[in-house]
Amino acid sequence: MIVDLVVVGKTDSAEVAGLVELYAKRISRWVRFGIVALPDVKKGGVKAEGEALMRQLGADDYVVLLDDKGVDFSSVQFADWLGRRLAAGGKRICFVVGGAFGFSEQVRQRADMLLSLSRMTFSHQIVRAIFAEQLYRAFSIIHNEPYHHE
Repeated sequence: MIVDLVVVGKTDSAEVAGLVELYAKRISRWVRFGIVALPDVKKGGVKAEGEALMRQLGADDYVVLLDDKGVDFSSVQFADWLGRRLAAGGKRICFVVGGAFGFSEQVRQRADMLLSLSRMTFSHQIVRAIFAEQLYRAFSIIHNEPYHHE
C-alpha cells in the first residue's frame, strides 16, 4: 500500500518542512509514504488548484480531503480507521491538503472521505506538520509502539 500526502504549494517555513520530513521518515518504516507537492497556482484560483489536484488522483486511489467539515476522530479512532482502510487493500490512499482557496467542487465530489483535524482553522502549511504527526501516531498505535500514551 502506498500512502501519499498531496499538498498545494511549497512551505516557506524551514521549521514546518523539517517537521514534515521527520515524520515522513518515521512513517516510512511501516508503509511507502510520499509527499506530492503541487506548485502554487498564480491564476485561476480554486478551479486551477482543483484541476491540478485532479491530475494527481488516480481512479483507484482512496482520496481523503483534510477539511474542517470532515469526520472528527480521536487519535485512537483514526488509527483504527487507518488500520481497517489498509486491511481493505487498494493501491494508494491520498490525504489531500488544499491550498489557500480550499477545494473545488470537482475535488470534493471525487473525495471518498472528508477528515477534520480540528474545528479550528489552520494554515494550509502548518496542517501538513500536524497531519504528518497524527499519521505517525496512528501507525505507532497500529504497531503497538510506545509513542502514544493513553
